[in-house]
Amino acid sequence: MTRFTFIHAADLHLGSPLAGLAARDAEIARRFASAGRRAFEDLVTLAIERQVAFLIVAGDVYDGDWADHAIGLFFARQVARLDRAGIPVVLVRGNHDAESVVTRTITLPEGVRTFPAARADTHRLDGLKVALHGRSFPNRAVEENLSLTYPPAVPGWFNVGVLHTSCTGHAAHATYAPCSVADLRARGYDYWALGHVHEYLELSQDPWILFPGNLQGRSIRECGPKGAVAVDVADGRVTGVRRLIVDHARFHHLGVALDGCGTEREAVSAVEAALRPLADIAYGRLLAVRVHLTGATAAHDRLAADREGLTAEIQAAAHRIHDDIWLETLTIATRRPRGAVDGPPGFSAAIDPATLLAEIDRDPEFRARAVAALAEITAKLPGGEESELAADLDALCAEAEAVILGRLSGRSC
Repeated sequence: MTRFTFIHAADLHLGSPLAGLAARDAEIARRFASAGRRAFEDLVTLAIERQVAFLIVAGDVYDGDWADHAIGLFFARQVARLDRAGIPVVLVRGNHDAESVVTRTITLPEGVRTFPAARADTHRLDGLKVALHGRSFPNRAVEENLSLTYPPAVPGWFNVGVLHTSCTGHAAHATYAPCSVADLRARGYDYWALGHVHEYLELSQDPWILFPGNLQGRSIRECGPKGAVAVDVADGRVTGVRRLIVDHARFHHLGVALDGCGTEREAVSAVEAALRPLADIAYGRLLAVRVHLTGATAAHDRLAADREGLTAEIQAAAHRIHDDIWLETLTIATRRPRGAVDGPPGFSAAIDPATLLAEIDRDPEFRARAVAALAEITAKLPGGEESELAADLDALCAEAEAVILGRLSGRSC
């Protein structure tokens, strides 16, 4: 009985900066930026330790053209480790590292096979009776259904299709090399190693058609565990698929309802309690958390009045739990309790600041002047870029109202 295991990875995006913390802490930004390289290095180590038969990378090894040769040298160094261990590597170019995009080159070991872009081709591993079929992207925007050009399955061999595609049209990803599951099944292959979609997805198990997701999440839009898959094969059939989680940084959304919190201190305590379970996720990796505050709280105005101070307090709370839990962004969508107005000491109940501010917000003349001011600000943005400031006028007014009322209250944690 012939048994072997191979690894299917995709979307390494080497050279891609991780978004979210660069402006706050340069050292943390550097550590986040290196997470993708460390994840691939760990994957190579796993492949060698487990003596896998081969490694597939289904597109987007690089995030784009190189600023210098450093990222190319890193990849060459890692696949050289595999070559010395006798582990072949096969890869296709995707939309981010298409032939027309990545112009610099580094000579890779003989054990690395990059599929051509002009046509689909077959690479055979004779000792295993494995036929790998693939085709690279010639340019970033490929609208052709490349799967229809793939060669027939080799009879009696284990056939693998390697394709970078938006198969089945995933809304979160641009449509490149579109195809359907039926198109892929029609080729008669035993396994389809797909890339491009940055989340783990099993589209079929007969045959296996799978996106492993990207190796390392890059922003708050890419949350959860990231890695590759190990595929077990026995006598020409897939007998098991296991995820290999290798990410070194992770992003997380955390919603915290502050209903009933009367002070800023109580609000921070509620956030700290919600953050505490994330210590297990952060163990051994960086964790960037976007905290979203909601609910009716008497502290609403004071939270908005000192956003910078609140951000610092929440970051300090995160560090009380774990050194590597970092606040990516704080969003405040709380509201004051019905009928609650917290004015300055001695203000007359007959003069309700919240009512006065609300009346100003609705005043047509004020709104016209505000829209004009926002348009002037927009015009001064770099390159005259379009801005959504005017569209968010109501939200801006609500935030300004909360800041004013919070400062009028004159209270702190």
